Order: sequence, then structure tokens, then C-alpha cells
Amino acid sequence: MRWALLLRSLVTFVFVLLGWELGRQLTGVEALEGLTLNSARLIIPLSIVSGVVGLFAAPWLTVKPANALRSSLRQIPTVQLMAATAGMAIGLAIAALLAYPLSLLPNPFGTILPFVGVIVMGYLGVTMMVLRHREILTFFRFPNGNDNGRDLPKLPLFAKGGGPRHSDTMLLDTSVIIDGRIADVAETGFLWAVLAVPRFILNELQYIADSAEVLRRNRGRRGLEILDRLQKIDGVNIVFLDQDPADAQQVDEKLVFLAREMSAAIVTNDYNLNRVAKLQGVRVLNINELANAVKSVVLPGEEMAIQVIQEGKEMNQGVGYLDDGTMVVVEQGRRYMGSRLSVRVTKVLQTNAGRLIFAVPEEVQERRRAYESVR
Repeated sequence: MRWALLLRSLVTFVFVLLGWELGRQLTGVEALEGLTLNSARLIIPLSIVSGVVGLFAAPWLTVKPANALRSSLRQIPTVQLMAATAGMAIGLAIAALLAYPLSLLPNPFGTILPFVGVIVMGYLGVTMMVLRHREILTFFRFPNGNDNGRDLPKLPLFAKGGGPRHSDTMLLDTSVIIDGRIADVAETGFLWAVLAVPRFILNELQYIADSAEVLRRNRGRRGLEILDRLQKIDGVNIVFLDQDPADAQQVDEKLVFLAREMSAAIVTNDYNLNRVAKLQGVRVLNINELANAVKSVVLPGEEMAIQVIQEGKEMNQGVGYLDDGTMVVVEQGRRYMGSRLSVRVTKVLQTNAGRLIFAVPEEVQERRRAYESVR
């Protein structure tokens, strides 16, 4: 507020001076000593009116452009901002070298072309460095990435073999934050990369947490609690990015766009986002696929202990679950409802919903063996 008030006062003062100067030119007064009553009747009201105009116009001339500039600078990655500054410096240096030879040209070229050279070379320097900063940094073997002012570890965009490399940054989706299993994985120490949460993802979580629907509100609050839990885990580096791609509208679209810009991976359990991101060449880490991959491996013929807790779809079937949530269908298991028994695995199926195990009680298996031996 203080700097806004200072700017407003400064603009008002400048407009008063402009009104005074305009009135002085209209009345022909060259100095303050030559001010007469007739000239003062025009100069002073004109200065006051000009000051009032400046007072009301000041926010449109200073505060609002300054806020718009600050907002734009926040969305520009630091590496691009530095590239633009370096490009302008290089362009102005080249323009300075060309200024003397151009000034030797006959008028009006010797007067105009040095100024034109400053504008052209400055613009070319900024444009070239912003558009080609990745290739330039890679050529000089500098780290590459869009870190938005954060200390994010980065890798070169291209590996020695020529193939693209992903930075050590993982962008978290709203669904995977609400799911919560990302915190359990982080506590195991398997996540060495930086976990990045864009500001628009955080805003979506807050919007869900403020929902009038109880279920949605609880899901949003759970997501915020998971982020707080991630921040407290030792060895986990989680940062919040202010970048908000203006070219994208939907949250998923912004996330994919940002992942492509940063060469980062997306962590999600959203099936649609998974497919869309992969189609656009973005690396996706799906928590559901990870959960299926780390489930215990069971082979046909192995024995296990299972508690039958409900009936199956088919006649006389019972259903139990392993500790990791894998469903076990027990043939002839309906009679063992509520009891724990030893079963032998007969078949293992991998479905879209996960792994499905079929088994028979050990007693039934022994009776079958005895019957076959008698035959």
C-alpha cells in the first residue's frame, strides 16, 4: 500500500506540473516572476484539474500495470527470465559495436540507424535466447529446467546417447494426493525425486475442501492433510510451483503442458490423465500400477492361510482377501464362512481390476487325491 500511495502521489505531482506548463505556454508566462492575475486565473485551475486527472489516472498508469507485470513475471520460469536478460545484454553489446560504423553513414541514416540497431539487436537477442535457451544451455553443458525460483535438481535435456532425459521432478496430480498412498510410498524412501505441486492443483484441492458436499469436502481436506504429511517426512523434498500455463484451460491439460515444459513425470492414478499424458510423450507414474506390481507373487500349488469372510458369486464359493487386498476365491469354501483355513492355489488370473486367485481348501484337495488314488 505504501509504494502504491507513493506512485499515486508522484503521478499526481507530475500531472500538476504538466498542467502548470501547459497553462504557462498558453498564457506566454516565461517565469514565475512574470505571473499576473489574468494568467494565474488560467494556470492555477488548469494545474488543479490536471492534478485531479492524474490522481484518478494514477492506478491505471502505475499500480495496475505493475501488478500485471508482477503476475506475468511469476509465471515466467526463472531460466527463461535469465535467458531474456542475457539475450538483451548480448544484443545491446552488439548494437553498441555497430553504432559507430552506422553513425558514419550520411544523414539521415547516420542518425536513425544506430537507434534502430539498438531496438532490433535487443529484440533479436531476447527472442533468440528465450526460444533456444534449452539448446544453448545444453551446448554449454549447463543444467536445464524450469524451476520457478526453486532449488530443484535438474538434468540435461539430452543424454549422451542423444535420447531425451527426464528431470528429477515429479508433478503430483489431485487424485493421487487425495488417494494418500503417495505418502506411504514416500515414507519408505523409494522417492528420491522432488515432489512438485503446481499452484492450480493446490487451488483445486482447496476448492474441493470448501465444497458444500460432505464427501467432496472430506476428500479435499484429506488431500491437504496428505500434503502436510509429505512436508513432515524426512528426506522428502516437496515444493509448490507458481507456474500456471496460460495456453491451457483444464487442470489436467495444464499439468501435461507443465510436465512437457519441465521434462518432468506426472504421478497420478487417474486413468484418463494417464492415457492423455502418455499420448503426448509425458512420463506417467501410476500408483495403481505400482500397487499391483508390489503385490505378493503366488504360484499355483502353493499353500496359504485365508479367512473366508463372504460368499462367492458361484455356488458353494467363499471369498477371502490377502493382506494386500488381493481377492481369493475358495471353491467349496462357503461352508467355512467366518473361519480361517489352509487352502491350496489352483489358478492365478490377472484382470484389469487386479490379481485374482482361485484356491481349494486343503481338506477338499486331500479328498480329491484319495478319490483319484482309489480309482
